[in-house]
Amino acid sequence: MTLNELARQTAVQFQQTFHREPHWIAAAPGRVNVIGEHTDYNDGFVLPMAIDRYTVIAAAPNGSSQVTLHSGAAQSPASLDLAQPLKPGPKGYWANYPVGVIAGFVARGLKPAGFDAVISSTVPLGGGLSSSAALEVAAATLLEVITGQKLDPVEKALLCQKAEHDYAGMPCGIMDQFISVMGKENHLLLLDCRSRQPELVPMTDPSVALLITNTNVKHELTGGGYAQRRAQCEQAAKTLGVRSLRDATEDMLLQARGRMDETVFRRARHVIGEIKRTVLAAREVRASNWPVAGQLMYASHASLRDDYQVSCDELDVVVDIGRAIGPQGGVLGCRMTGGGFGGCAVALVRADHVDAISKRVAAEYEQRAKIKPTLFVSRPAAGALVLKP
Repeated sequence: MTLNELARQTAVQFQQTFHREPHWIAAAPGRVNVIGEHTDYNDGFVLPMAIDRYTVIAAAPNGSSQVTLHSGAAQSPASLDLAQPLKPGPKGYWANYPVGVIAGFVARGLKPAGFDAVISSTVPLGGGLSSSAALEVAAATLLEVITGQKLDPVEKALLCQKAEHDYAGMPCGIMDQFISVMGKENHLLLLDCRSRQPELVPMTDPSVALLITNTNVKHELTGGGYAQRRAQCEQAAKTLGVRSLRDATEDMLLQARGRMDETVFRRARHVIGEIKRTVLAAREVRASNWPVAGQLMYASHASLRDDYQVSCDELDVVVDIGRAIGPQGGVLGCRMTGGGFGGCAVALVRADHVDAISKRVAAEYEQRAKIKPTLFVSRPAAGALVLKP
């Protein structure tokens, strides 16, 4: 489904739900991280791209202080009163994401009037493609239109990150919100997570694309695995005497190995290596050196599997299939993407081999994992936008 088709469908759902036309429609994309996993909260580099899967919000004022949110992915609507102090709902409650964004606007003195909204999305939930950031950024983009106040893009991304921290209880880094806000068609985004400086990396070569395979194993990062690894990275940085692992080198880490727990050492080894791989990959993408970029993706997956231990059997199967197809079959590189514990793998593929690769990956994955995967191909897509007015 194209973005325009999704917007039309969401507008129809709004009309059916609230018996009037939507006044505003805003959208924000999910993302796939090409390389640079678990580096963002270590002040490192990441290389994501926006995908052509979006969260769309259609809304209209309702003349009250109430906000009513309907989501196609939730069984019941959420409502809040803007005349009352805003606070998070129960842990795991879907509306915590948009409510946290509304709270961020209110804290800046940008209080919207009451409105009704319908939310729909083609970003897979729990697939590691950042459905949460797409929802947050779509909500922020909607609120910019409602309040008539456009935020600086960096401030907007940080507001959405804070919403996820404070309202959803998820200590995420800044990558997901930045790419959803700042994505540009036919470009990856090399983001320095310390300086927060984004650099667009052209990926205009039409001969390659990214094939995303959703393993359909659902992960829950709020289960503790993510926070535990983040704490281990902080522990490693403290042992090394650096502000963050961004400032550490492989030599420093090897010299300190005897002073740290082996698991903490391996976590740090992944992060230090991954930061280096990400900067190199951006250079190779700029040069359209696809074989080398692909090898960096394979090295990233091995490190995530063995040192960071956030892969799973299903993700490893997809990467194994990609490696078996190889460059002669059109697969140049493959790795897990997202926080891990399930979700998606991303492969750098020759565009003219997409159909054959997709069929083989789907058949072999289902045979080996006993689960039907979902596959789609994407070129780098546009970031958040207003579709109406």
